[in-house]
Amino acid sequence: QAPDSFPPLRNEAAVHVLRGRMKGIQGHCNSCYMDAALFSLFSCTSVVDSMLFKPFPLCDRNVQSILRDEIVNPLRKTGFVRARSVMHLREQLTEKGQCSSFTNAEKDPEEFLNLIMHQILGIEPLFKLQSGGQKEQDCYCYQIFMDKQEDLVVPDVQQLVERSFLSSNLKLVEIPSCFIIQMPRCGKEYKMFSKIIPSLELDITDLLLDSPRECCVCGDVATLECS
Repeated sequence: QAPDSFPPLRNEAAVHVLRGRMKGIQGHCNSCYMDAALFSLFSCTSVVDSMLFKPFPLCDRNVQSILRDEIVNPLRKTGFVRARSVMHLREQLTEKGQCSSFTNAEKDPEEFLNLIMHQILGIEPLFKLQSGGQKEQDCYCYQIFMDKQEDLVVPDVQQLVERSFLSSNLKLVEIPSCFIIQMPRCGKEYKMFSKIIPSLELDITDLLLDSPRECCVCGDVATLECS
């Protein structure tokens, strides 16, 4: 355990600490969905570090301390987290949640994030979506859904998010405080793409509801949008 707090890894330090054998979060008993989510959320960014320190109204301090002291701090300090630390968290999630299979079954990352962020820590939703003028929906994670498209062989994240929003007629109500996106590569059986290129920056201009944008014909502020 690492009781002290460590900042997220950046640049050369990230490469030095995280590259090589016995690095990352050790998998055990279908934990890959949680390992990948935790690594993405905490290894190299502090955007959701409030999960580790802030005493939210519904916050379970035991789960918060396990997350901080047994997983995030060791990951940032040594680049390695043992499977038993993640299992400790999974046991707590099973105890606090409504599902008895968090310790042994493969889950959807969105189910894990909703449970730990909403029900256990009591964090406010990270962003809001609207579909076709319907009621706004509070979200903690966005899962990409789209039909197979032959022109996308090795897509990047920007392409996937744009096409997924278009096919589902979705818009972001406002600029999100944090935009967690689940790629269409989950599950044991079927993966839509063999590889996905990470987009180091994400342009959400066309994804925002009622955002002023440039007309592609004349260059002035657009008044109509064609999908």
